[in-house]
Amino acid sequence: MYKRIILKKGKEESLKRFHPWVFSGAIKSVEDGIADGDTVNVVDADGNFLAVGHFQEGSISVRVLSFTEQPIDDDFWKRRILSAYQARVALGLACSLDSAAVDDSSMADNGKAFRLVHGEGDGMPGLIIDVYGETAVMQAHSIGMHVERKNIAKALVEQLHGRVKNVYYKSETTLPFMDRDEMNGFIYGGSQNNIAVENNLKFYVDWIKGQKTGFFIDQRDNRQLLETLSYKRRVLNMFCYTGGFSVYALRGGAECVHSVDSSAKAIELTKENVALNFSSDNRHQAYCEDAFRYLDHIEKGAYDLVVLDPPAFAKHRGALHNALKGYIRLNQKGFEKIGVGGILFTFSCSQVVTKENFRNAVFTAAALANRKVRVLYQLHQPADHPINIFHPEGEYLKGLVLYVE
Repeated sequence: MYKRIILKKGKEESLKRFHPWVFSGAIKSVEDGIADGDTVNVVDADGNFLAVGHFQEGSISVRVLSFTEQPIDDDFWKRRILSAYQARVALGLACSLDSAAVDDSSMADNGKAFRLVHGEGDGMPGLIIDVYGETAVMQAHSIGMHVERKNIAKALVEQLHGRVKNVYYKSETTLPFMDRDEMNGFIYGGSQNNIAVENNLKFYVDWIKGQKTGFFIDQRDNRQLLETLSYKRRVLNMFCYTGGFSVYALRGGAECVHSVDSSAKAIELTKENVALNFSSDNRHQAYCEDAFRYLDHIEKGAYDLVVLDPPAFAKHRGALHNALKGYIRLNQKGFEKIGVGGILFTFSCSQVVTKENFRNAVFTAAALANRKVRVLYQLHQPADHPINIFHPEGEYLKGLVLYVE
């Protein structure tokens, strides 16, 4: 059915364990005519079928779509999209498709935000789809998914029976080497309504110029936990981006909330999101400032709840050593400045940084700051960011909540 990628002898074992990646070093030969983004069959050295997936030159040469020999056609995408949606219904994040007739508010799930497709976790490696009410924002991380974008968008709209009316494609930053004219824009519909709802709080979603798909849905549960711990605390939200943690802290009854980010656009968005939920609340202040510089200049004990949620310090394995040094330095600053009896939320979203790497970096920082800490919670990504049990690399978000003496 498809042209073949032939593996070296003995290199098929990871596929037999259902790991969804084929690395370039495992490949013996590539049949003539295969180009980036093509769908290919992967076979062992004896020609036996192993998997079907998308080919792309690079370290990860094939991202597996199925371990069963089958066509990757419209029906395939419909089945995968429906399966992903049904999983979100089971989680209570999306409305059931059973009803034949629904009103507009039901169709939009009241603006609810959730992740519909999480790459390997939903059997669609290289693809992210976040839903914000009636608009889905789709992002490709592989050329194969870019090639299939219109077929996927069509399957999405058809399978969700009108609950998603607009599909915005946003891959300029994830596929920067492609034709930029086709990287960002609406594939289906179009909407100016960019307000999403999370746990009855409202947020502006900048899917045009914002990071990722416009909002970090993966911190939803962790923001809710922070809300329960914010009452009468002085809260510092570092690397605030859209101000998600800040808005939750305000609803949780924080005495004051300060948001810090080096991006002026992020600070403006944070201010807008605070105003959207608390229009005349003077407990919040936002500062456009480098994180380390800000921490250097604040007084010790100025805050008793601190959030450290930096962007990924390591995007590839070669950057791991420097990333760990960065986490140590950042957390040491946090430990040095937080008040006695304070609570520190600290995170890593770097896939190559393991839970053990991160814990060791944070504990090293605590020792260097000469602070005694207790682990209250160990945090991770929410259920709509599922981890394929055969693909542990999908567990990218790590977090700790620490009580600091």
